[in-house]
Formats: sequence, structure tokens, C-alpha cells
Amino acid sequence: MQVAVFILVVLVVVALSGALVRLVRVPLPVLQIAMGAALAWPARGLHVEIDPELFLLVFIPPLLFADAFAAPKRELVALRGPILDLAIGLVFFTIVGFGYALHWLVPSIPLVVAFALAAVLSPTDAVAVSSIVDRNIVPARLMHILEGESLLNDASGLVMFRFAVVAALTGSFSFAAASLSFLYAVAAGILAGMAALFVAAKALQLLNRIGGVPAEAQVLIMILVPFVSYLGAEHIGASGILAAVTAGLLTGVSGMFRFLGVSARMQTMSLWSTLSFVFNGALFILLGLQFPDIIRKVPPELSSRHWIIEPVLTVLLLTLCLIGLRFLWIWIGDMAGAVAARLGKRKAEPFGLRVRLAGSVAGVRGAITLAGILSLPLTLQDGSPFPARDVVIFLAAGVIICSLAIASLALPKIARGLVEPGEDPAAAEERRARVGVANAAIARIESIANEAGEGGAVEARLAVADSIVAGYRRRIAASDEADEARAEAREASRLELELRAAGIEAERAALRAMFLSREINDHTMRALFSEITLTEALLKQRRDRK
Repeated sequence: MQVAVFILVVLVVVALSGALVRLVRVPLPVLQIAMGAALAWPARGLHVEIDPELFLLVFIPPLLFADAFAAPKRELVALRGPILDLAIGLVFFTIVGFGYALHWLVPSIPLVVAFALAAVLSPTDAVAVSSIVDRNIVPARLMHILEGESLLNDASGLVMFRFAVVAALTGSFSFAAASLSFLYAVAAGILAGMAALFVAAKALQLLNRIGGVPAEAQVLIMILVPFVSYLGAEHIGASGILAAVTAGLLTGVSGMFRFLGVSARMQTMSLWSTLSFVFNGALFILLGLQFPDIIRKVPPELSSRHWIIEPVLTVLLLTLCLIGLRFLWIWIGDMAGAVAARLGKRKAEPFGLRVRLAGSVAGVRGAITLAGILSLPLTLQDGSPFPARDVVIFLAAGVIICSLAIASLALPKIARGLVEPGEDPAAAEERRARVGVANAAIARIESIANEAGEGGAVEARLAVADSIVAGYRRRIAASDEADEARAEAREASRLELELRAAGIEAERAALRAMFLSREINDHTMRALFSEITLTEALLKQRRDRK
């Protein structure tokens, strides 16, 4: 009963955060973490012990799957060089640089444990990055690189974290064995994601052949894909995170959607949107619930002189160290890319100083970092306590908060003016696509309408075709580059939407009246209400795009 009440409280807070974010000028993740901390701060506040493995299984696969599915695949492939450079190269650079800096700053932390903390801090959080980084102020190229990096560096960071923990437990480390294990974790994780996607596609194909299967069954298969891929990879000792990301990246290009009915497709997209919002919110609220308890237990190694100043200063210095290492690596990669472009007689596209700084500050840490560090074992193999466990947990939590706060406050100021005013390239591409598909539809409809037929049938077909083609021509006019034509088309479209909205409202009122007068039963009312709601949703989508 207590678990059920706790879940309901978290869901209520998630809903409230969605409303409050309109009133406060802070990113949604920061607000949700603050709300979670407020729930746990009183002595009798909410408290929950996180099982790291369960935490990773419940939250991370579906969220990474959804982010990977929505990521622009064309841009990720085009930018694969800098993305892999950050997702792999920067991880190892951070482990070495931050590990030594941490051991120097806090000597009580053994070097191998410092490397473990550096490894778990090296991945950026895909959810936090997409929530904090405003696409309207950050250049599209940098945004795509940040998205791709945050999807892939979780695997490399967590794999190296496991190696560091094993080295701390056993007192030995083999570079050759670690390299082979890393390659296996990556390759097997990718194959596990592909295998899960193949099994899901075959299951949907089978249901499609059977026929008459409820759309909910097809939707359930889609929901299970990230969990199956994650668990399958973890079972064989591979990277479950990379498996979920692989499945998400390949879902759109695998063709499996052709086995879904129209209703199943709509339900899948709607359900994923809702689940992403709920899981994102619950994840950050759970993070907030952990922080008060962690902060209350400030390790004595960090508070020998000043109880507050010394821990805060240590966390701030470590966060700035991460940002500095990231800036240095981006600068080196940028310069190396420019040199390679000149040698290859290609046009160099180096980032400017402000873009490099924006990319460095935007590398925020989040849920995976905290879940990973909480999975540290309590004791070594000989039964003695794991060295500096409380210290690194405190530092990891502090760096998460500090990186989120710095990005929220500094990024808008750093990135202001980086995006040139004018039409968004993505919007221009969408406009061209609308014109292209509308012209193709017109050509096909006119071809069918002009096919041989008999008398009245031909006239009726032409009349219906003219009505349909008129709608397509209005869509083309609305996407016309000429401002006057677009303005006229938009005004006509606005009037059409107003009239259709009025008609829908009349339908709803009439349906409600018929139900209240018992002319129809509740089954009929629900069926017609569903159709009206679908039509209204399509109209709202059209209105939002104007």
C-alpha cells in the first residue's frame, strides 16, 4: 500500500511540474529535482531507497529508446565523426584527466576509485540535454552532436566504470582484457538491439497475418522492445543501454511500422509521448528525493574545516574541471578536423569559441550517473568497507546538481545570437516536402479521375476529385515562398479551421444531448466521441503548425 501511495504522489508531482514550469523560468528537470528534494527534505518527508539495477531497467531503456527513435538519423550519420570522438574519445580523456584531478584534490580517495567516479561522470544525460538545451538558441549542428553523443557515451562510460570497480575489488587491472571486454560489450550490445527489433518485427508480422488482433496487442509489443533489448544484452554481459539505443535508432528504418494498423500506430505514438513525459518527470523527481539524504551525510573528509564551504567548493571545482576537460577536447577535435579538411582539400567547418563553450557547458550529468555510482558495492572481497564510497556518492550527486544549474543559468547567455535569424532549415525542408507530396497526390488523383468510365460515374468521379485536389492546392499555396500567396492561403485555412472547430463543437453538443435524452446508449456515444476527438486532434495539429 505504501508503494502504491508513493507512486501516486510521484505521478501527481509530475503533473504539477508540467503546469508550474509555465510560471517559473527554469528548465523542467531542474524544477522536478527541486520538487523531489522538497518532498524529501523534512524529517518525515518521502524517502525511497533506489535499487540501481531496477532503476536502470525501469527508466533508462524506454527513455533512451524514445530519444534514439526521435533523433535525426541523417544528421547523426553525417556527424558520426565528432559524435564518436566525444562518445568514446572524450570518455577516456575524462577518466584520465578527472581521475587524477580528483585524487589530487581529495587524497583520501584512492586513484582507482577516482577513476571509477570519473567513468560514471563521463556520460552526459540524453534526457537532461534534450530538456535543458533550447533548440532555438543552439546551432542545429551542435545540437545534433550533443544528442548523438549523449545516446552513445552511456555505454562506454558505464563499461569503463565496471572495469574500475572490478580493479578496486581485486586490486589488479589488465588493459588488454579491458579492451577486449569493451569491444565485446559494444558489439554484442548492438547485435542484441538488432535481434530484439527483428523478433518484434516478426511478432507484429505474425499478428498481422492472423488478422483481427486488437491494436493494443501490437502496441504492447512496441512498448516491450526497449526492455527486451536491454535485458537480452545484459544477460550476455553486453551493454544494455547501447542495445536500447540501437533498437530505437533502427526502429524507424526497419519497416516494422508497416505491420501496425492505423489505430495501433496512433496509439503507439500517443502512448510513447505520455510515457516519455511521465518517466522523465518521475526520474528527475526520484533524483531530487535522493539529494537531501545525501547532503545531510556530508563525509568528514570534505568537511574537516568548514562544514558547508569546503564541500560546495570541492563540488564546484570538480564541475568546472569536467567543463574544462570537455572544452579542451572539443577544441582539440575542432582543430584536428580543420587540419584534416585542409589536407583532404575539403571545406573546413570549425566551431567558434562561443559554440565550443556552449557545447562544453551543455554536457550535463543526470540519472545514469547517480544510478551508476549508487551501484558501488558496500564491501571489498575481504569484507572491508569499499574505500571512500560515501565521498564519491556525495561528489557525484553534487556534480549532477551543479552541472544542471550551470547549464540552466549560463547556456542561454552563452548561446544568445549564435543562431542566425530567418527560417529554420528544418522548417524549410518540411515545407518543401509538403509541396512535393501534395503535388504527387494531385497527379495521382487526377490520373484516377480521368480513367475511362461511363457517363455519370465519370462526372461524379471528377467532382469528387476536384474537391480533394482543391484541398491539396490550398496546402501547396500555404507552403508557397511568395508571402502574399502564403498569407491568403493561411487566412483561408484559418477560416476553414474555425468553421470545422465550430462544427465539431456542434457535433459534441448534439451527441451529448442525444445521450442525455436516451436516444443513444453509452457505447454509441463513446464510439462517436472517439471519432470527434480524433478529428479535433488533427485540427489542433494543423492549427499548431500555422
